[in-house]
Amino acid sequence: MKLRVVIVDDEPMARNFLEHYCEKCDKLQVTGSFPSAETALDYLKNNEIDILFLDVEMPGNSGFQLMDQLMYLPQIVLTSAKTDYAFEAFQYNVADYLKKPFTYNRFLEAVGKVTDAPASRKVTNKQEDIFIKSEGKFTRINYHDILYIESIGDYVKYFTLLKNYVSHGTLKAVEEKLNHGHFMKVHRSYIVNLRKIKDIQDYSLVIEGKVIPISKVLKSEVLQRINIV
Repeated sequence: MKLRVVIVDDEPMARNFLEHYCEKCDKLQVTGSFPSAETALDYLKNNEIDILFLDVEMPGNSGFQLMDQLMYLPQIVLTSAKTDYAFEAFQYNVADYLKKPFTYNRFLEAVGKVTDAPASRKVTNKQEDIFIKSEGKFTRINYHDILYIESIGDYVKYFTLLKNYVSHGTLKAVEEKLNHGHFMKVHRSYIVNLRKIKDIQDYSLVIEGKVIPISKVLKSEVLQRINIV
């Protein structure tokens, strides 16, 4: 049985090349080809596939934002003309990262990695948000919007790109209730979203310009969790 493939890339020529490569490979069948994350999302919500060839930079939502919205994870092969996103790509446990332009042999190498990998990872039942009590009301926050959480005395502060929220409580209680594998306590005062880390140096990391300390006893675990290659 052939593996079901979807291609998402805003460049028509790039989509054509990938479609041609897939046609040459008797293991693959292209079931959809889309110019944007938005146009692909409806199809991916209603059709389970095996492999997603996904461009990183596109108008509108990026490839990473599309992955964040999927309710299951097919094997992902990211494509980009840049290498800048390799670090973030492997935080998403992608099967491979193809730098454009790539040859047919390099394409087959990526397909080989996919066929050796486990089947798609279901995440349908995974909770994607939490409610926090802030400013006298309960506010829903999507996990993917949280950059990091800081302990401030008897309160915790949730940092997102658009707004910050302060809630009464302890970081330990938040850690126990934060049911999502992308978060980790890296210091007695901080929990971070591992997917938002921009760089790590010595005993600190950076998220959206904020330098956050890493506990010496936790650094090795941090490095293991971010999938260094």
